[in-house]
Amino acid sequence: MPAPTHGSSPETSLRRSIGTLALAAGIVNVTLGAGIYRLPANMAATLGPTAPIAYLLCALAMSLIVLCMAEAGSRVTLTGGPYAYVEVGLGPYVGFLAGFLLWMLLTFAMAAVATVLMANLGALVPPLASRRASAVVLVVIYAIFGLVNSLGVDRGTRVNNAITVVKVLPLLVLLVGGLFAIRPENVTAINPPDLPTLARSSILLIFAFAGIEAALVPGGEVKEPARTVPRALFIAMALITVLYAGLQLVAQGVLGSALAMSPAPLADAAGAALGAWARTLLLAGAIISMLGHAGAMILATPRTLFAFARDGFLPATLARLHPVYRTPIAAIVLQCALVLALAISNSFERLAIIANLSTLVLYGTCCVATWQLRRRDVQGGGTPFRLPAPAVVIVLACLVIGWMLTSVTLAEWTALGMGLAAASVIFAIRQFRYSAR
Repeated sequence: MPAPTHGSSPETSLRRSIGTLALAAGIVNVTLGAGIYRLPANMAATLGPTAPIAYLLCALAMSLIVLCMAEAGSRVTLTGGPYAYVEVGLGPYVGFLAGFLLWMLLTFAMAAVATVLMANLGALVPPLASRRASAVVLVVIYAIFGLVNSLGVDRGTRVNNAITVVKVLPLLVLLVGGLFAIRPENVTAINPPDLPTLARSSILLIFAFAGIEAALVPGGEVKEPARTVPRALFIAMALITVLYAGLQLVAQGVLGSALAMSPAPLADAAGAALGAWARTLLLAGAIISMLGHAGAMILATPRTLFAFARDGFLPATLARLHPVYRTPIAAIVLQCALVLALAISNSFERLAIIANLSTLVLYGTCCVATWQLRRRDVQGGGTPFRLPAPAVVIVLACLVIGWMLTSVTLAEWTALGMGLAAASVIFAIRQFRYSAR
């Protein structure tokens, strides 16, 4: 059974220019944003020397989710990523709710990382520390990335590939060089964390691994998606896991108990292990990392608005493509404007917390949709990737997500409910208009 195409000429007019390495680079670029430069201290404060093990456990849980996304992405080749997977698998209403969660998660994550980018720029270049100067620089950065991505997806992916290489190199320097400065007593665990603490920490770590769903949004511009999507996912997950767990181990081994109090944990670990030059390198790497995150997200996230407009939930203007570059330029401009408004008017903490619960609910919905896509044998072109032991993988993925959700607070559930209620109203209005026609 072929996946539906929505009968949309904008979708079929998109150019399939994104290959395996470009898609993998996009996933790494989105995932390695601000989190990798902030999380080591947070994890040390809650889990101590056992934090590297928690990364590996979280990576194992995330691998179950990634396996589901790999099959779904090889079967549904429409733009929208998880939004398209869930819509085809579970119907338009559930699909739209998943798409709304995806867009909300990505938008607030973009704005949160933008605030950290400005903070790091201000620390490195003091004249940029004022609120007005930070806002001006942020507008310039988003204008440049928005223009690059408006000139074609191939240009956007080339820029993202280059930034991915540059942002990973300083992390590899610390990972390799710092191994020789680890003190064994700093990585010796005495009291392992209890299950509630581990569950709450896992939510934060899942958010750190999040980014896969963003890079999969431009599904209509991926070459040979049945092969490209699974390969890119596995390559990116392997690299991300090694970097996160290894850097946590190095930072803990070098700084010990001081890691939990460090405002710049990786930079401080690099300075202690390798010298002042390494600390400066990691600070610069943090800025480049967040610039790369911005570039990758501006490539991916506006395609969610494009997909909404393609399906009649938003004005048709957002689904129009540039006559020459075949990019959704109106969606790109609107997305950049929304992120700038949020970043300039809010703090990192306020923005980041909104994304956590949405991520887990979205992942759980994708896992269920994967089962439906397999059962109906949906195929979007090419032989789809097939889950090994699908019943076991999907059930385990849902159980892991459910376990992590046990630590969610009532206030967080309330915020999620309000967002889904707003999305339901938008869906109802769209259905009423179509019925009236």
